[in-house]
Amino acid sequence: MTFASNRRLAADMPIALVTGFAGQDGQYLAERLLQDNWTVHATISPRPMRADSERVVPLLHTVDLSVPGNVPPLLDEVQPDVIFNLAGISSVARSWEEPAATIAINGVGASSLLEAAWQRSTRTDKGIKFIQASSAEIFGHATDVPQHEASRIQPVSPYGASKAFAHQLVGVYRERGMFASSAILYNHESPLRSPAFVTRKITSQVARIALGFDERLRLGNTEVRRDWGWAPDYVDAMIKMALHSRADDFVIATGKSHTVGDFVRLAFEAAGVERWENLVEFDERFARPADPVEMRGDATKAQRELGWHPTVSFDDIVKRMVEYDMSRERSRMAPVERETGR
Repeated sequence: MTFASNRRLAADMPIALVTGFAGQDGQYLAERLLQDNWTVHATISPRPMRADSERVVPLLHTVDLSVPGNVPPLLDEVQPDVIFNLAGISSVARSWEEPAATIAINGVGASSLLEAAWQRSTRTDKGIKFIQASSAEIFGHATDVPQHEASRIQPVSPYGASKAFAHQLVGVYRERGMFASSAILYNHESPLRSPAFVTRKITSQVARIALGFDERLRLGNTEVRRDWGWAPDYVDAMIKMALHSRADDFVIATGKSHTVGDFVRLAFEAAGVERWENLVEFDERFARPADPVEMRGDATKAQRELGWHPTVSFDDIVKRMVEYDMSRERSRMAPVERETGR
């Protein structure tokens, strides 16, 4: 990978520790903080890293955050002003396959960071702010639609349960006197989203179908409704939370929901495929054991207190992702065509 490294360590720059850099949000967050003249450290897991090779990389630390003993030395080295905890298994589907690992990384990892930050703050008299990337999945089968900060927490997946534990633990440390906030993030997408997620699976497969490289798109339940936003907007919300005058929980959402079927339709339209209905097949392998019917968030509090607002519409999000995947597929096939003389 060829990355542009950032090594500016001026004393007047705030220092951020971004966990989970290899993910979509970690990359956008680190890039934005560097643009805002923060000194940025970031963690990646010992497993192979998946990151966009064209994006800026901060000062990287390879560490397993699910091992509590690994965290205090990391904080002693970095001496962060703010910890943005984005590390974890973020796929609901994968959490059903690896529930123990999900709990260890998402739950124990957050616990280890919170306690190490608290201990360092009390030992050095330098407070550390903590911003947790929480999830709408903590609400599960919510009776409130839209959901808000006070909605009942009742997760229905190992991922949701692990996030609910971390979310509530943030509240515990906030009551203890720590600046600890949770960003309750609803679904947010971008071209950096992993193909393991249904949205990126849709746009990448639709691009391949449109270009003649594939024939079918196989999905689970397409009737579930989700509140989809633009990932860089949600990163902006977490930074606003870190700069806010007080710690609290904030729902970050667009307030509008759409079905997976809506996403599919717009993706085919963006790719220029008119008669697409027969190209989509139901595959029970992709149906989850439990799936909330509708997740839609009320971000009134974030809009009022943080001045945060979404900037990219649902239609534009799908279009941008499809255009990226169309360009990516063309680039990947160009060398093959040159070699075969096509």
